[in-house]
Amino acid sequence: MTDGHGLAGLRETFQIEGRAVPAPVWIIGPDVIEDAGFALEVAHVVAQVAKKRGLSLVFKASYEKANRSRADSFRGPGIDVGLEVLAQIKAETGLPITTDVHTEEQARRAAAVVDVIQIPAFLCRQNSLLEAAAEGRGIVNLKKGQFLAPSDIAQRVEVLRGAGAGDVWITERGSSFGYQRLVNDLRILPEIQSTGAASIFDATHSVQTPGGGVGGSSGGERTMIPVLARAAIAAGFDGVFFEVHPDPDRALCDGPNALPLDRLEPLLDQLEPIARLVREIPDFEL
Repeated sequence: MTDGHGLAGLRETFQIEGRAVPAPVWIIGPDVIEDAGFALEVAHVVAQVAKKRGLSLVFKASYEKANRSRADSFRGPGIDVGLEVLAQIKAETGLPITTDVHTEEQARRAAAVVDVIQIPAFLCRQNSLLEAAAEGRGIVNLKKGQFLAPSDIAQRVEVLRGAGAGDVWITERGSSFGYQRLVNDLRILPEIQSTGAASIFDATHSVQTPGGGVGGSSGGERTMIPVLARAAIAAGFDGVFFEVHPDPDRALCDGPNALPLDRLEPLLDQLEPIARLVREIPDFEL
């Protein structure tokens, strides 16, 4: 775990033996803004969970899903409507907001609304995009590409820091293993830690099976979400990313790998004690 670098202002603490120890950051929300009413409804539920449990929580929703398996897949309302909805969610719930960007222009526009700019995995090597995202001197969350070696993360962090990013987060979301399957190698954690960036684990996209669903759409193994989330918290990641949906089987995007919204709190009941326990244990080195 880091000492809180990259998470300042967004992170609650545990009190352990008189010490304030950083609690995990949770990035939670629907994959895409299906419509304004839907996004606001989910956001208010997530905000209630955050308030009730005292969570450090960032709300996530995409205004556009540019990377889709099929040409006829739902992509979202677009940046104009999407940023209006995200601004409304921020105003009504008080939650910090994140969304992903795909172009330099989008990065600059989103920076006026969101607290964390997210770089999609397949765009993690687009240096001009990273530089534009960093211009605002805020937090940039880079999702590690499925094709990127852990040892390549340091160069991505250097690009963002060199362009002025205030803080850098790196999100692990699995690596390609053959076709239509992702695997997680938790040895990535010390690679992230060595850069000084904050480490986030994407427990929902990690169970995705790209292009492995019906008709060439992406599938997923939803039942594996708790398994990977528990492992990530135990390993010492600084935060966990979940995409949630009230009815994943009817979601317009990535439903097979979404966590049902009503299962969020039961899963947090498992994860929060693990997080506290890990933070009570002294660091161990060989």
